[in-house]
Amino acid sequence: MDDHFSRRALIRASALGACGLFFDSKSIAGPRTAEKGKKTRFQVACMTLPYSAFPLDRALKGIKSAGFRYVAWGQTHAEGSGKPSPVLAEDAPLEKAKELGLKCRDMGLEPVSMFGPSPEKLDALKHRVRQASAAKVAQVLTMGNTRGNDLSLWVKNFKELAPFARDLGVTVVVKPHGGNTGKGAALAGVTRQVADEGVKVSYDAGNVMDYHDIDPLPDLRASVDEVRGFCIKDHRNFPKDQDCGPGFGEIDHYRLLQMVAFTGRVMPLYCENISAPLIPPPADADAIDTLARRAREFLEIVIQGLQE
Repeated sequence: MDDHFSRRALIRASALGACGLFFDSKSIAGPRTAEKGKKTRFQVACMTLPYSAFPLDRALKGIKSAGFRYVAWGQTHAEGSGKPSPVLAEDAPLEKAKELGLKCRDMGLEPVSMFGPSPEKLDALKHRVRQASAAKVAQVLTMGNTRGNDLSLWVKNFKELAPFARDLGVTVVVKPHGGNTGKGAALAGVTRQVADEGVKVSYDAGNVMDYHDIDPLPDLRASVDEVRGFCIKDHRNFPKDQDCGPGFGEIDHYRLLQMVAFTGRVMPLYCENISAPLIPPPADADAIDTLARRAREFLEIVIQGLQE
């Protein structure tokens, strides 16, 4: 009888011990996951792109009034003639880029990103990097063609471009944009071959969901080590298939940004789309200001919660 109960007690103690180890490891893994590195320094920025139907000056004033400290330059704005005019022409002299950077800083906005030509255009992309360096803009954003891209040429060009950009204090970031470079995993496959901090990935969860109709979270996990920024847009499949501002769509930004919340890096989040689903685009700039403020507040609340 004594032997019987001794064996039962031993089995029970072993089981409880195993459970204790299981729960201890779970409790340790939870809080310490967020302590593996220093907090990421997110730079919540607004692109001027949502204001493209208005002059650049109005875009900058609106972004500042919406409470942003950081701005990302879009591609064109309707200026005096009403026709689209480039924010900064691809062949513009470096002094012009420097002046635009100073103009933004005089308004209290730090420019963190600007669009660049496609990865196939190596010489034009190099000049864009020179412009970014002159303007003290940290990232040049490029992307592929939705019809498909020559990845061997990308790798070749990026291997030449990466040290050039890095020496000038600029990172070229490539974002998902449909086709064979429409997913973060595909882009990370390219940048891992380049293996240089001068060329990395800017993740665009909205594009991944839009062009490929997949949950972007697993794709981000497959590429997160190569990500150095985010083109922020959300997406809905219901009740209408459309891109929208962060928090208005079906993408979980808590899960999205949690993967990069403790990298210790500076990481810009530039809002490319701030629109509300189903509602027609604002006809006046003041309404865009309201949407910009909402996007900023949403992202700041998410970041605060994740990094508490």
